[in-house]
Amino acid sequence: MLDKRFAFGQFVFDGREQGALFRDGKPVAVSSRGLALLNALLKADGRAVTKSELMDAAWPGISVEESNLTVQIATLRKSLGSSSSGHDWITTVPRVGYRLVRTTTAVGTTVNDAEDPSSKSSASIAVLPFTNMSSDPDQEFFASGIAEDLITDLSKVPGLTVIARNSSFAYSGKPADVRTIAKELGVRYVVEGSVRRAAGRVRINAELIDATNNSHVWADRFDRDLANVFGLQDEVVGKIVNALAGVLPTVSIVTTRRASNLEAYDLFVRGRVLANKSPDDNRTAQSLLEKSIEIDADFAPAHAWLAMAHATAWANFGEPMDRHFDRSLTSGRRAVTLDPGNADAHSVFGYVLMYSGRLEEGETELRRALQINPNHADALAFLGELKALQGNATGGIDDIRKAFRLNPLPQNVYYWMLGYAQYAAGHYQDAVETLRHHTTHRTGSQRILAASLAQLGHLEEARREAKEFLSMVPNFTVTQWAATQPFKHDVDRQRFVEGYLKAGLPM
Repeated sequence: MLDKRFAFGQFVFDGREQGALFRDGKPVAVSSRGLALLNALLKADGRAVTKSELMDAAWPGISVEESNLTVQIATLRKSLGSSSSGHDWITTVPRVGYRLVRTTTAVGTTVNDAEDPSSKSSASIAVLPFTNMSSDPDQEFFASGIAEDLITDLSKVPGLTVIARNSSFAYSGKPADVRTIAKELGVRYVVEGSVRRAAGRVRINAELIDATNNSHVWADRFDRDLANVFGLQDEVVGKIVNALAGVLPTVSIVTTRRASNLEAYDLFVRGRVLANKSPDDNRTAQSLLEKSIEIDADFAPAHAWLAMAHATAWANFGEPMDRHFDRSLTSGRRAVTLDPGNADAHSVFGYVLMYSGRLEEGETELRRALQINPNHADALAFLGELKALQGNATGGIDDIRKAFRLNPLPQNVYYWMLGYAQYAAGHYQDAVETLRHHTTHRTGSQRILAASLAQLGHLEEARREAKEFLSMVPNFTVTQWAATQPFKHDVDRQRFVEGYLKAGLPM
């Protein structure tokens, strides 16, 4: 892949790692081979790329028919649509191959504001991870916690679109131009800053930048006793909201319940950061959050994130559901009881209720989370999954796409949920394109990819995907899966059963 990012029209192609494509800051579902073809066309910088070169790029070391290239180019053209001139981005060069219309620029150079999502007038913001200026590297968690709490607090401000932590924190430790970040995340404003904690004091430097012209809207330095850090968080949020008063429909701040014990808070921020990273980190997070609760039994956010950690263990990391389900339900309920205004608690509580078969109760909790925090991307994505279970998969797709707007660089589970809803709606080709995204392909979602291919009649390819899936999940059976899925209508369950069996998964 490319070692930098390129912009063309409303698109940004990120060539780092395995590549990703964004349209107006939102991810575009493109298969790994489609990304490889786009990469080759971008590297050519406007020249024609031969069919042989393209096939080598997309199928390295594999001999395939030219028809495979034709199909992949057609799919990529469909994903890109037309340029501003009304023509295809990818043109055919007779007897040679293909080329990409030469209007690309390396990100970081000047890009037309008309094509820049950060130039829109709506109040949209991303809070970048704060730099740890302390001599102790362990304070990295504290610095991240301050920034994440700002995201949570700003997300509750009416009229303000706030990008989720997972996406804004993707830039941690990576030097990048603020304008570039704003374009990729589709926001107008960016908050960045630093934290220094030492000798019982905390110093926070923060600034609010308008990415349309790279101007500083507001900047300030706060130097306080560490014991006053929680009040300091409220002060920083208030300053940012006041600075945005001219673009917000109303200026109001929803107060947040803060921790009462600094040690419990330290354990909490460490656990919160680790909960969604990996199976091992998730187990560490559970331990840290339990210790936080031991110190402060009434600290609702710790209960909420303990529920999140246990739910993530079975939902994302494939651990046995019976080991974590009851604990996530209990911790979620406890958090909601302690702090009815905690959106994280309502979100995870709603998700767990959904998978206990209590769809209506789950929906109530998820909608409550979104009422408290309209920017809660996870709650929107969970609601989309719930709608698919209720028989409204089309509405579910819409909600999950809204979640992508708030979290444009999400975990693989977002692609999984989108592909799931697309399959439930009978949009099998869309599901294939989504589930081939490099972040989710060859995870548990591969069974849905296999079913989608089977429903399209691509049985040989479907069985290959099913075989790979079974190599990871050898005990999977369609009967056991079907018995655990809380579909409201059996016809929706049977659509999945039919696809799985066509793909060759065991009954």
